[in-house]
Amino acid sequence: MSPTPPARRRRLGLPRRVFSQVLLMQLAIAAGVAVLATGLFLAPLSKQLDQEAMNRALAIAQTTAQQPRIVKEIQNTPPTVDGPVQKEAERIRKATKAEYVVVMDWRGMRWSHTTPSEIGRFVSTSPGQPLAGQEVKEIDKGTLGRSARGKVPLRDADGTVVGAVSVGIKYDSVRAQLISAIPGLLAYAGGALAVGALAAWLISRRVQRQTRDLAFSDISALLSEREAMLHGIREGVVALDRAGRIRLLNDEARRLLGIGDEAVGRSLDEALGEGRTTDVLAGRVTGTDLLAVRGQRVLVTNRMPTDDGGAVATLRDRTELEQLGRELDSTHGLIDALRAQDHEHANRMHTLLGLLELEMYDDAVDFVGEVVGDHRATAEQVTEKIQDPLIAALLVGKATVAAERGVALWISDRTWLPDRLIDPRGLVTVVGNLVDNALDAVAGTPHARVEAELRTEGRTAVLRVRDTGPGIPEEQRELVFTEGWSTKKPPAHGKRGIGLSLVRRLAERQGGSAVVTEAFGGGAEFVVILPEALTEPDLEPALTAPGETATEEESR
Repeated sequence: MSPTPPARRRRLGLPRRVFSQVLLMQLAIAAGVAVLATGLFLAPLSKQLDQEAMNRALAIAQTTAQQPRIVKEIQNTPPTVDGPVQKEAERIRKATKAEYVVVMDWRGMRWSHTTPSEIGRFVSTSPGQPLAGQEVKEIDKGTLGRSARGKVPLRDADGTVVGAVSVGIKYDSVRAQLISAIPGLLAYAGGALAVGALAAWLISRRVQRQTRDLAFSDISALLSEREAMLHGIREGVVALDRAGRIRLLNDEARRLLGIGDEAVGRSLDEALGEGRTTDVLAGRVTGTDLLAVRGQRVLVTNRMPTDDGGAVATLRDRTELEQLGRELDSTHGLIDALRAQDHEHANRMHTLLGLLELEMYDDAVDFVGEVVGDHRATAEQVTEKIQDPLIAALLVGKATVAAERGVALWISDRTWLPDRLIDPRGLVTVVGNLVDNALDAVAGTPHARVEAELRTEGRTAVLRVRDTGPGIPEEQRELVFTEGWSTKKPPAHGKRGIGLSLVRRLAERQGGSAVVTEAFGGGAEFVVILPEALTEPDLEPALTAPGETATEEESR
């Protein structure tokens, strides 16, 4: 026997379309409910009809037993086929349409029966209960077949039981009533089934529109592919519902935002707290490729609304790119400075050559000493006050760049920074961003000057950078620390508005602060406080200034 072809197997199974499958399932459920409801209704209906038949038989028996003539005839005459008891019983039977009305004496002998030959014989079922004075209603089987019966005692004027009356209602009539009720019940069930079929069709149409008529297997495959894609891509994905609650996070989003599964189902404000990242993801800040800072990470965010009122936001980590871009900017600045130095060096060499050719040797020596002394003084000034090599090297380099840009970079006399920094790289970021920001602010201004001050108070580091630029209006002094906000033209590699935000984030991460005020005499003054920035000293720090310490050592 050849195997069944795949196409035939599909035809014999459930249809592939979601609309058809849902409709068939809904119809099956509606039909099952209709059949179940019909059965549950018929079961008590049958019992109810049986109960009504037994009550009717008992009522007829009670009415018959209250006939004084029947009691008198039983006591005074023998049972006969044409006797008054038989005639009265038949009259009552015909009037009530009962199956039989049997009157018996105290011995259980029949005085009436639908079959005259049974008169004078004993009843086929036990008459013990009615002859004992009890009323009985039951469904039983006798000589006339199965019937609903009612039996009552027959009493004389003194209340003595002298016999009993048994009345039967034919059971076939009860069944006929039950059967006659079924068509009407089926009509109601058919109507309910039709309404259920219509509702199933409407639901199936809605499911068809929502699932775009895909098969369940296709939907399952799409879900599997989505899970693999979401957890495999190197971009963060955050899905939000119409209320702004997080309903999906992939692995990269958890890493970039620093949150876990506990954030699912919560609002962005609850999961992330206040800040630009929350505003961007929530759509309160609009645009494309929006920058946000989360911890030490620089994120590029895009948000796309969905048809159900929610949104999907993507996150890209641009921390390394921003760092490379800033390094590139610094490299360009150094290259420009080197070019300027090369040009200046050529001029100085030409001047020196001219002095030598003119045999002005003393002037040549003074000129060389002046040039070399300026650079040496700057380096010595920095290293004398700043003992951390990274910070010192940074400021020496910034001083060279500033000089070539026509800006005087001064190190405050109050500066004193020992070589005990816990996070020197973090302080390099802070100092570098503030000095670069100050150099940009004073560019093109007359008598441009930038002053940097780094000092310690116990284990706390305090950094002040002042400039003689135009300053920052009071209403913008908080905005300058906002991610993405800047008054400068963006560089070629990306966007501005990151440096000062990183400065504040680094300070706040260590429990410190970063603020900007107006400098004395005009310009801006940035103040950064970093608590617990230094390690515990092995010895108590000297109370004298660095210059005084050097003088004492030289005198020794």
